[in-house]
Amino acid sequence: AENKKGYSKFVKRKTNTSFSKAKEGSIPNDKVRINKFLAQGGTCSRREAEKFVIAGAVTINGKVITDLSYKVSPSDLVKFNGETIRGEKKRYVLLNKPKDFITTTSDDRGRKTVMQLVENACTERIYPVGRLDRNTTGLLLFTNDGDLQQFLTHPKNNVSKDYEVIIEGRLSPLQKRKIKKGIYIGFKEFGQAEVLDQVTEKTRSKVTLRLRQGKKREIRRIFFKLKVKL
Repeated sequence: AENKKGYSKFVKRKTNTSFSKAKEGSIPNDKVRINKFLAQGGTCSRREAEKFVIAGAVTINGKVITDLSYKVSPSDLVKFNGETIRGEKKRYVLLNKPKDFITTTSDDRGRKTVMQLVENACTERIYPVGRLDRNTTGLLLFTNDGDLQQFLTHPKNNVSKDYEVIIEGRLSPLQKRKIKKGIYIGFKEFGQAEVLDQVTEKTRSKVTLRLRQGKKREIRRIFFKLKVKL
């Protein structure tokens, strides 16, 4: 169901985080370490790149390179699993995702994907950071910056995400405490969030929640366990 403005009842509001500026002059010349080069090309994060290099999945000028200290020159031909990788410019695209689009790069069932909405945004290959459910609307970041993607999605970095949810009725103080403490949502997982705000109008309430990690359909599963209708 939708509200009067046509938006989904379940909306991702914003992402809260901060970043430190990179030190100027950290790269003394045109050469770049192999793991950083792969991350700049949008292939993966630097940490993931190290694993691929060690596994022999990267070739430079036709030779397999497993040395993590190797520095790529502008003239080098770098391939990852046979595909040429270029040191692309960093791109960051923000999309206000509508309903009925799934957050994936492709779908074998022919459903609409978010990639269709950003296909003309830039020439570089960009990928969504995290995901939003098919019927969830809100902010979605796309980038070819593998390091940033790793930072935002890795649980240890504790990057928070705020969501707005329209529910039937109103959350009681007990339900708020349960959400904050953590609720078993099945599959050996617990859902946990901080209730930031609740605004009630007639028979509905808009609840703002903050997640610190984020599991698949976590908020929907939390409210299902609480027997609260969305």
